[in-house]
Amino acid sequence: MNLFRYLATMLCLILMGITAHALPLRQSAPTDTARADNVVVSLITCYPGQNIYELYGHTELRVRGKGYDWVFNYGTFDFRAPNFIYRFVKGETDYMLAGYPSEYMYVGYENRKIVEQVLNLTPEQARAVSNALFNGAQPDNRTYRYNYVLDNCSTRPRDIVEAVVGESLQYPPMPSGLTFRSMMHRYNTNYAWQQFGIDLALGSGLDYELDARQQMFAPISLMQAFGGATIERGGERVPLVTDTNTLNPGSDEGDILPPTPWYLHPMTLAVALLLAMAALSVRDVRRRKSTRWVDSLLFGIAFLGGAVVAFLVFISTHEATSPNYNLLWLHPLHIVPAVLVWIKSAKKVVVCYHFVNFAVIFITMALWAVLPQCANAAFFPLMGALAVRSLSYLMVTRNTAKPQQHNN
Repeated sequence: MNLFRYLATMLCLILMGITAHALPLRQSAPTDTARADNVVVSLITCYPGQNIYELYGHTELRVRGKGYDWVFNYGTFDFRAPNFIYRFVKGETDYMLAGYPSEYMYVGYENRKIVEQVLNLTPEQARAVSNALFNGAQPDNRTYRYNYVLDNCSTRPRDIVEAVVGESLQYPPMPSGLTFRSMMHRYNTNYAWQQFGIDLALGSGLDYELDARQQMFAPISLMQAFGGATIERGGERVPLVTDTNTLNPGSDEGDILPPTPWYLHPMTLAVALLLAMAALSVRDVRRRKSTRWVDSLLFGIAFLGGAVVAFLVFISTHEATSPNYNLLWLHPLHIVPAVLVWIKSAKKVVVCYHFVNFAVIFITMALWAVLPQCANAAFFPLMGALAVRSLSYLMVTRNTAKPQQHNN
């Protein structure tokens, strides 16, 4: 259970993606009357941070008026809620809208660039945004079902502004050919294991081409889209953003860690595993005996990984977890050779399993290029390691079944 909890916690952090704030001390909200005068609304963009749940940055909306200055954050959650980890991995990801004075905006972002874009809204539109945020942050209204690419801390502010401004809002041309996965790759460049986990856990639903609005799941893309957007005002098209201010200096790359060292990179370790399994297999074939404890360990680990993938495919309601073609090579059935290799009477079952496993992995590797899902490069040596051990077992079994030849 502790191992499952660890794997679930890591998966939970991977899927969070968008950073979250701790809830601040309780503060008194301004009255409806106070909120009605001279309202200014701004989009706040925080650049990426070092933690794996901060890699895509963060978005908030800022509302200022006479005597108050508040920010609203759709990225808050209660990690102490009952069964939080299990419910998150399952897809029951309840996040909350929190509003608090803007002085808390910098907490946790001291080393990260923060950009403010003042929105060109009419007084009526600004009040509408303000009212939607203050009302949405009330205890009975603040919880929503978070989706890491379709409904998150970046898309919610976009939706509010779109609803208030109306159809006159036009976005600038956005890059073409991008997918959710390719955009995530940009932010995970220095975090090879983060990308490995995403590529393993999330399937082909990440690999279709995105339109302009879909790209705004990432805060930086939303900021760029707002920066070039226009609205209609008095029969003319005017910019959506009137002023852009850097509230906190920092790198455009964010406050991120250095790249994963090559010797700890998933690809390096996967290739090392493949070479080790290949060398061991040659040894086993020559001595006509399988190293059972290695097979039990290798396929046992593959069983655990496959159990997580299968849970996401068949039980979780998270976006893009199903279909996932990684289930072709990493699945719970790997428990069969991990256990039955120790049972002599189950030898025929193990032989049949390894024959099917080798064939399926070989076909999967050969045809992956035509599958509608991008694979992490490190997957292929891992597939190879499993296939090599299956082939080794088949060759050892065949050789031991031959009668020994004796010289006269």
